[in-house]
Amino acid sequence: MTERPAGRAADGGPAPAAATDGDVIRTRGLSKRFRGGQLAVDGLDLTVPRGSVFGFLGPNGSGKTTTIRMLMGLIAPTDGVASVLGEPMPQSVGRVLPRVGALIEGPALYGFLSGRDNLKRFDAADPTADPRTRERRVAEALERVGLTAAAGKKAKAYSLGMKQRLGLAAALLQPRELLVLDEPTNGLDPQGMREIRALVREVAAEGTTVFLSSHLLDEIEQVCTHAAVMSRGRLLVQGTVAELAARAQGRLVVRTPDVEQAAAVLAKHRVAEVRPGEGRVEGTAEFGEEVLADLCAALVGEGVRVHGFGVERGTLEDAFVALTGEGFDVAG
Repeated sequence: MTERPAGRAADGGPAPAAATDGDVIRTRGLSKRFRGGQLAVDGLDLTVPRGSVFGFLGPNGSGKTTTIRMLMGLIAPTDGVASVLGEPMPQSVGRVLPRVGALIEGPALYGFLSGRDNLKRFDAADPTADPRTRERRVAEALERVGLTAAAGKKAKAYSLGMKQRLGLAAALLQPRELLVLDEPTNGLDPQGMREIRALVREVAAEGTTVFLSSHLLDEIEQVCTHAAVMSRGRLLVQGTVAELAARAQGRLVVRTPDVEQAAAVLAKHRVAEVRPGEGRVEGTAEFGEEVLADLCAALVGEGVRVHGFGVERGTLEDAFVALTGEGFDVAG
């Protein structure tokens, strides 16, 4: 049997990115090169399980929004294939988009209309929406995002955070199989961010798959079950949030007033990457319980006053730094 490159059909063209019942989004070799040669997305192989809250994680400029725009049929890929809800995109835009709620690159609002009238306009544009129940849907969507009191205010007078909430309300006018959110907490204060994250959990609990793009690690860790990490247009890793965090090595943390002495003892016992700090010393930890007990005994035996000793699990931030060597935003 003659082998052919992954992602190619027998005739040499792109093979379908066939999705199973368990995949809501699937891409193979998805790429986008803009005029001037800029490669924004490079050979993306992405799988989003049905029922997940999937965090699409990466710094600003890593290719997240370009990927979302290709998935939603707003721009065509340069190469590769994608399927959304089992349908090839962008060929099946007409069948797929009525089943998807989306907030991408901020909401497109009519500034001269009130928040309520904006939602009515969006609802009227949906061929699947029953006009007889429009008022109820609009009122419920406004209530869910906390905009009932500002519903009569013109959208041009809304703050950035209020506009973001209104865009989310538009995405929630109808029950959807998939909710795609591009930086949904952009412009919100900490309380607003907590409310939107709670809303994402609520929507997911109702059975909607949520695909959430963010540059905030804290956002991904708090609400997502699965995640993928992008950097410079390429997919670095994907899996459950727990699996990604587990890729990072744990940290041995010793809390002591004798920082320099403790660091010297740990280095002598071949603990890697010993880092003295304020009242604590850290090192890379891949030890069993017996080795840890010996290390603690060695510290005490050398006269180090040990106020705390243990291993802290790796975090998503640790995994990101280990993968890319870059720093990252942790919270908004």
